[in-house]
Amino acid sequence: MADRGFDLEDRLESLEDNDLKRTLSPVDRVAERGYFAEPSGGELPVLDSAEALVFASNNYLGLTDDERIQDAARRAAATVGTGAGASRLVTGDTLVHQDLERLLAETKDTERALAFSSGYAANVGTITALEPDVVFSDELNHASIIDGCRLADCDTVVYDHCDVASLRSKLEERAEHAARKGDAPDEESWLIVTDSVFSMDGTVAPLESICDAAEEFGAWVMVDEAHATGLYVDGGGIVQAEGLEDRIQIQMGTLSKALASQGGYVAGSAELIDCIVNDARPFVFSTGLAPPAAAAASEALHVARHSDVRERLWENVAHLRDGLESMGFDVWGDSQILPVVVGDRRDAIDLADGIRERDVVAPPIRPPTVPDGTSRIRVVPMATHEQNDIVTCLEAFRATGEEVGLL
Repeated sequence: MADRGFDLEDRLESLEDNDLKRTLSPVDRVAERGYFAEPSGGELPVLDSAEALVFASNNYLGLTDDERIQDAARRAAATVGTGAGASRLVTGDTLVHQDLERLLAETKDTERALAFSSGYAANVGTITALEPDVVFSDELNHASIIDGCRLADCDTVVYDHCDVASLRSKLEERAEHAARKGDAPDEESWLIVTDSVFSMDGTVAPLESICDAAEEFGAWVMVDEAHATGLYVDGGGIVQAEGLEDRIQIQMGTLSKALASQGGYVAGSAELIDCIVNDARPFVFSTGLAPPAAAAASEALHVARHSDVRERLWENVAHLRDGLESMGFDVWGDSQILPVVVGDRRDAIDLADGIRERDVVAPPIRPPTVPDGTSRIRVVPMATHEQNDIVTCLEAFRATGEEVGLL
């Protein structure tokens, strides 16, 4: 009999041979430090005896174990329930969801906002609901944007990373193509989509110049603020930092990073949100965001807006970047994400292993996640790291860098 199944062993062997096999390593809590377990497969994990500093999390403001956020989640669970129980369009909509969306819209300076069960669902749902004819996408956009374009079955035009000249060239080529076909200028719907802060490179998109190009060609702009929400002006993102709210039609983000919860959101005009509510399949056919998650995100956004937590993050970012660069490491990016680029895959693995032996967690990022020759350690401080923690991290990098011949 023919075997039409799947050769899983061969797949796993190929991953191992290429240093690409990933495993789960549980930690006792999500914070700036914790006790990690070795990968255990299906067995019960056993925590390491040594506490490690975490410099690899998207918990940028360190709010996951903040009592105010935890209390908000407890109150929502006790008052509203632990789960939404149904799609928001059935019976899964609650006042907790409405309060979160009101605060998000206020922060993003839009008419309305809509919460999804994940940031991935928010991107896929929004793009597919809009059904654009053409999407102009930065080459390093998140996988959820790429998958949204695929599912929308639109023409996807990729432009060079953060390169507005490349974007303009692609817009001009498409306009010339439409003119040769005799199409009217407004016959196609065009959407430019970009991350604002790119998660692996730490780079920041030139949003103002992107808006200039979009307006010249009549395109809409959608910005993914997943790695920026909560960190900039009044708890907003790069859009707020650059005052571009009136020029960007769609602002998307997540609740699972700086806002210490789970889920995603889209913010924009009332008409945009109404269309997404009705046409976005990941919203229509998913159970609503759990009320405790919505309440936690609301409280985290309040803390981000009305405390000094953002200032403490940026102080740690500056201290860590200065220290790494003074040692001679090549640190990329313009944000809280500090990629220490070493180039060779094996060097990145050795560097990560060495700092882990010194109780600092910052895993290696290598191809195919990043291009060949740009393997790196993605270093990310939190607002809750103390100055001694930053010093410990820097000392681990110095000792390991010297040990493996990178310094």
